[in-house]
Amino acid sequence: MIYTITFNPALDYIVRLDHLKTGTINRTTQEYVLGGGKGINVSIVLNNLGMDTTALGFIAGFTGEEIVTQLNSFGVKEDFIRLREGLTRINVKVKASDEETEINGRGPIIASDELEALYKQLDALTEQDTLILAGSIPSSLPSDMYELIMERLQHKNIRIVVDATKDLLTRVLPYKPFLIKPNNHELSEIFGRILSTKEDLVEAAKALQEKGAQHVLISMAGDGAILVAADGTVYTSPAPKGILVNSVGAGDSMVAGFITGFEKTGDLQEALYWGISSGSASAYSENLATLAEVESLLSQVRVN
Repeated sequence: MIYTITFNPALDYIVRLDHLKTGTINRTTQEYVLGGGKGINVSIVLNNLGMDTTALGFIAGFTGEEIVTQLNSFGVKEDFIRLREGLTRINVKVKASDEETEINGRGPIIASDELEALYKQLDALTEQDTLILAGSIPSSLPSDMYELIMERLQHKNIRIVVDATKDLLTRVLPYKPFLIKPNNHELSEIFGRILSTKEDLVEAAKALQEKGAQHVLISMAGDGAILVAADGTVYTSPAPKGILVNSVGAGDSMVAGFITGFEKTGDLQEALYWGISSGSASAYSENLATLAEVESLLSQVRVN
């Protein structure tokens, strides 16, 4: 089973309008309400690609139940902890002209016994399972939440994937995550300088491996992706051609695609192709990647 954890899920209210003008009334041309959160997105795409996945995390109130309803409609399994108080947050994403503006909610408070309920779920995982930790940590939980989980599970030989930024990512490296997925901008932030060439990015990835990461998957939007494998081998893939429609969930889709490709083939180059094709399929659509969309793009990147 592939488990994902989303500590701070959200209902994404996505609107399109021709122009956004503050201080007055704006009229939308399109709108969507989608259950989101990085781990949830990963589970949806994994399910779309035919993988067995369960979404874990915390939900609260009617907004949380709407996320469950949407996951059920996709056929995704969930085992969320239902919080006693509060509401799962709503994130507003406004797309106007060539700009995207986001207003993200705070999310509910998670009590200590509710967190303990999640720990009990994780204690049941075995070495045959994969765990994907993705996204931010709400303020009501310890900032070292990922570290606490990985320390708790470190002797169970569970394959753990971490998709996070800055300190949240670098602090887990001593626990030897199977895969981390920074993009090129996030790597530049981590190292405090602009990493503009393939050589720079590979050097940075290897520095993270020296601190404990196994495989490092670097996404570069339209410039493709690089995988620096645990044995030092560098794999690359171009991005398939397409028109950017919606960048939300593209990185999460890349994680889902990579794990799918690796589970299906055991081949890292093929896993990279699945990753870039899945991320691109989501970026080129209003919705998250489907198997048909991914397979149509796979033929492009394999040829190149």
